[in-house]
Amino acid sequence: MSRLLIKDVRYLVTMDEDRRELKDHSILIEDGIITRVETDIEPESDWEVIDAAHMWVFPGLINTHHHFYQALTRCLGEVQEAELFPWLKTLYPIWARLTPAGVRAGTRVALAELIKSGCTTASDHHYVFPRGQDPHLIDQQIEAAGELGVRFHPCRGSMSRGEDEGGLPPREVVQKEEEILEDSRRLIEKYHDPRPYSMCQIVLAPCSPFSVTPELLKETAVLARQYGVRCHTHLAETADEDDYCQKELGMRPLEFMEKMGWTGPDVWYAHGIHFQDEELEVLARTGTGVAHCPVSNQKLSSGVARIPEMLELGVPVGLAVDGSASNDASNMLLEMKSALLLHKLYYGIDAMDARKVLEMATRGGARLLGRPELGSIAPGQAADLFLVDARRVGFAGAQSDPVTALLTCGDALQADLTIIGGRVVVREGKLTEFDEEEINREAVAQSRAMLEKG
Repeated sequence: MSRLLIKDVRYLVTMDEDRRELKDHSILIEDGIITRVETDIEPESDWEVIDAAHMWVFPGLINTHHHFYQALTRCLGEVQEAELFPWLKTLYPIWARLTPAGVRAGTRVALAELIKSGCTTASDHHYVFPRGQDPHLIDQQIEAAGELGVRFHPCRGSMSRGEDEGGLPPREVVQKEEEILEDSRRLIEKYHDPRPYSMCQIVLAPCSPFSVTPELLKETAVLARQYGVRCHTHLAETADEDDYCQKELGMRPLEFMEKMGWTGPDVWYAHGIHFQDEELEVLARTGTGVAHCPVSNQKLSSGVARIPEMLELGVPVGLAVDGSASNDASNMLLEMKSALLLHKLYYGIDAMDARKVLEMATRGGARLLGRPELGSIAPGQAADLFLVDARRVGFAGAQSDPVTALLTCGDALQADLTIIGGRVVVREGKLTEFDEEEINREAVAQSRAMLEKG
């Protein structure tokens, strides 16, 4: 049995059932599970010990929506002033050149950035499967995530409705419905591990109402529930989407998704900006969740999601960085800061506080993914957590409230240590087992190759 003791934590934010915040406590981890949170735990000779007397400790953050491959197309000048639909129309032809090696490179970059920012569980929505390439792209992601040691919820995305059928994507990235469903079934049977503490759980995730057929949405929901896996898609992200759905489908996006069988506690949407009052009630009543992506929503000028109202109604809400090309960073600490400031500005000074944001990024994300063993530090929980050094100059004068300091202060928005399943994957702000320069070189080469093909 492996044992890791995080000893004498200066300030421990547990996010447990009582939301306790403790001083001078220690955390014992045995075989990847937290077994004790107490004062005065004395280590035995064969235990690994981390002295945390100068550390603040938080539960691992949970990223509930991303597009890893987009790390290869960040900061492209031609889309910096584009809203979602023209942004997609410009980038689809570039993404149509994506290769398996590119998917792997983008995954490694995104996950490396995430775990350096305290993220321990990540969901990725991959929906681009270019014609002529090996279609087993999700396998590349799962392999890379396994190497990096991240808990991973790969979302098998899909696009089945191309431009010639009234959809948005070009034919080069559209697949046949039977091909999508067959690969979805294959991935579940090969990789999905429903057990507590598992490292990989498959999600089925048609891209959006404007890129898939109604038949695919219905059949995907049936398949997901047959296997007991979750469903995810984009919804209510822009006013353009609302207009499209009413013109092409004769109803608003959420009404359409309800008719397709896409509401319930096993479903969560990315964004959820343009919901009306009665639609928020539907989300709350059905337990349908929302992944909040504040940085992407601001960068693409998509709008401000009604998160304070959702939380008040009891809608499940998690936090997410969204795709790198609509955010340009895979940093959960930055995302938390943005969420805090955005809702204070838009809804009022008391509409959001640091602890509400941290709850979204931990327990909220665990709820969306159906992972009650994640999102808090308590006996029986997975040993996923991160530590920051309170002695950093950026935290000077901010010792009285480490939670608020985490979101608003600091000289670098990253963790000093990140631990996943009891395994230290980041130490002193650096990956412990991987060469960050090599990850960068691989991604730069794949990005150049994809951009130069045009």
